[in-house]
Amino acid sequence: MIEIIPAIDIIEGKCVRLSQGDYTSKKVYNENPVEVAKEFEAHGIRRLHVVDLDGAVSHHVVNYKILEQIAVCTSLVIDFGGGVKSDEDLKIAFESGAQMVTGGSIAVREPDTFCRWLEKYGSERIILGADVKDRNIAMNGWKEESHFELFAFLEKYVSKGVRKVICTDIACDGMLKGPSLSLYEEILFKFSDLQLIASGGVGRLDDIIALEEAHIPGVILGKALYEGKIALKDLKIFFD
Repeated sequence: MIEIIPAIDIIEGKCVRLSQGDYTSKKVYNENPVEVAKEFEAHGIRRLHVVDLDGAVSHHVVNYKILEQIAVCTSLVIDFGGGVKSDEDLKIAFESGAQMVTGGSIAVREPDTFCRWLEKYGSERIILGADVKDRNIAMNGWKEESHFELFAFLEKYVSKGVRKVICTDIACDGMLKGPSLSLYEEILFKFSDLQLIASGGVGRLDDIIALEEAHIPGVILGKALYEGKIALKDLKIFFD
């Protein structure tokens, strides 16, 4: 069964969504992310993806207090990303209640640091963030493109022990027009043991069903929930 992972993206302590990573497209959906998390949990959700969008562009964790509040007020398993660029950021994230931390930009800019985290905390707690724009890895809140091609990037880190990857096709993110199914199938064809989490583009229940039929292990969804395209009660078919 595919794992359903709602996202809470945070700017200035508020629950927001962007389109294609464009900060000027910001739309605030709730002033209180904790209430959003509690509603997810009340509908049977067990996992949560929290992104510190302020942190992503500030090069350090910013909204860790919100993470802490969500962790205290719910029993959700939280993976956290955005601005985790140093040992101190990683420590803050874990101490604030994240069970897993996603590193994207750090894996591009400081691979030795990322590999050290992977060795210290293990592949269950350190997730590789692979945010893709035209098959190249993007970083720093998607404002910069790296020289890394997606599959070379994945191959490098899978060989280092990475087992969990969140892959976001930036062109699809927030557009509600469907995920990059063929891309995810291609990734799993090459890396069959990867715990791949698809992110970006989910706009209706059928998109999740298509990902499940393609044996994609997990999916992150955000705007489709906030815009009412998918109802929380309809996700129960994916729960054990």
